[in-house]
Amino acid sequence: MSDKRYNLFSAHLKKVFGGRVHKISVDAGFGCPNRGGGRAGNGCLFCDPDGSGAVGLDHRLSIAAQIELGREVMTRKYKARQFLAYFQPFSNTLAPVAKLRQLYDEALGVEDVVGLAVGTRPDCVPPEVLDLLAEYHRRTYFWLELGLQSSHDRTLDRLRRGHDFATFLEAYAAAKSRGLKVCVHVILGLPGESRADMLATAETLAQLRVDGVKLHLLHVLRGTPLGDLYCEGNVSVLEKDEYVGVVADVIERLPPETLIHRLTGDGPRELLLAPLWSLNKWEVLNAIDAELMRRGSRQGDRYSAEL
Repeated sequence: MSDKRYNLFSAHLKKVFGGRVHKISVDAGFGCPNRGGGRAGNGCLFCDPDGSGAVGLDHRLSIAAQIELGREVMTRKYKARQFLAYFQPFSNTLAPVAKLRQLYDEALGVEDVVGLAVGTRPDCVPPEVLDLLAEYHRRTYFWLELGLQSSHDRTLDRLRRGHDFATFLEAYAAAKSRGLKVCVHVILGLPGESRADMLATAETLAQLRVDGVKLHLLHVLRGTPLGDLYCEGNVSVLEKDEYVGVVADVIERLPPETLIHRLTGDGPRELLLAPLWSLNKWEVLNAIDAELMRRGSRQGDRYSAEL
């Protein structure tokens, strides 16, 4: 572990590559099965029209051009020298294998790109796609990122995810059978979920011994079905202290070896309706560290392989 009380992904990358590695997000123009295979429509309850993480990206540019732009910014701001190309918005496996290979190869062809991360949905990884991803796992540093959000089917239905938990389990097992490293995305504070529900999801992932986890705070964004419900007074969000406490609870329940890719996020300022406290990302991260210190606990302290 790093000097943190949890197994930080950035520290892992530094150990693997001998220095800091920065992710550069790219938009390859993929669609989503929850939007009929395209980009039009509402999709999931929380997803904005441009897709999660798409702010500031331009899919009209080539993959190489997007990476070069990101590389220039990262080099100037952080003196970065090594990068992961992160296929982020929408479902980045929703295309024929030949097209996927072309896009992934283009990313790896950019100077100083040392690996790939591909974000997608559990219902977008058929066997032929997983076989392709396994090729990249063998030839470069590679992560598959699967959006689960919750292990509870009632929540997935409420979110209009278009798949159930069993679909995730099937996709996860198929990916692991091919040796892939899998990072699972979870949202905390989803409508209708209690603290016990959130911790049940964490304990389920702990039993799967997932390679990595991204924890997201539920953001309510303007122009989404969730935003409409919030404005009507039908959805509430977590207070900062509540979120910090739940994150610490989750960290304690994860196996020590699981890599923590993210502990929170800051939604686009121009779209964010709530919670506004999330705009100060570093304050939230510092509060999580302080809470673990106050408890005297670390990642894995409440993990049990026999749960």
